[in-house]
Amino acid sequence: MRQELHTVSLFTPLEIDQGRIRISVISRATLDDGITPDERIKEGITHHEWIKDFAPPPKLIGSFKRGEILWKEYQEKYLEFLRALGQKEKVQKFAQRCRQEKITLACVEEKPDFCHRRLLAQELQRYESELIIVHK
Repeated sequence: MRQELHTVSLFTPLEIDQGRIRISVISRATLDDGITPDERIKEGITHHEWIKDFAPPPKLIGSFKRGEILWKEYQEKYLEFLRALGQKEKVQKFAQRCRQEKITLACVEEKPDFCHRRLLAQELQRYESELIIVHK
């Protein structure tokens, strides 16, 4: 059975996901300083669930945000992270859930071009080929 898997920015109004479960896949709900809480990010307002397991490791996202690594290296390391022993099984199990439920992946980036939610969606599709990725 084909199932759409949506991706969206957390700052897109939750109402566009009618009938879908919006899941935050960010590591922390803070501003860029990594300390100050981002008051815009709140369960029930920006997302329904929060699964930190699929967020990029803090060192990796920090290196990218500081310009220490380019997107290509970030992408490779994030995919290595998702495919690592222990993590791979979580991804496979979540892919099954995405095939059975109407899920929207969300993070703070406005567009999916340079965003881990796009990479995660593609990785989920590797395990469940029936998933159709829709970036909103």
